[in-house]
Amino acid sequence: MKFGDTLRSLLEERFLTQKQMANDLNIAPTTINGYVLNSSEPDFETLKRIAKYFNTTTDYLLDHRTGNAKTHEEDNIIRIFRSLTIEQKEIFTEQSKVYIKINEKNKKATI
Repeated sequence: MKFGDTLRSLLEERFLTQKQMANDLNIAPTTINGYVLNSSEPDFETLKRIAKYFNTTTDYLLDHRTGNAKTHEEDNIIRIFRSLTIEQKEIFTEQSKVYIKINEKNKKATI
């Protein structure tokens, strides 16, 4: 996934506009638009500021695999999970267990 696509997803996820992000980070709105359109990329310092703004890592923004996650989606789940409250984490975990049970049930039904 390209940097701009990841940035667009983060903006949408948080119901932020490019203009709001630009104002919050004191970056020109046209610069943010260039990032979202994948026509330009931030320098290292700006990249670090964007990561801090979204409470994520530069590796996530750059779609760089460093840990056990095999895909950008797995990294995304980890990032989302870490941003949740304790109560939300418990609900997320219980909901995930339901999916595992459904998958196991479907496997048994096809055997």
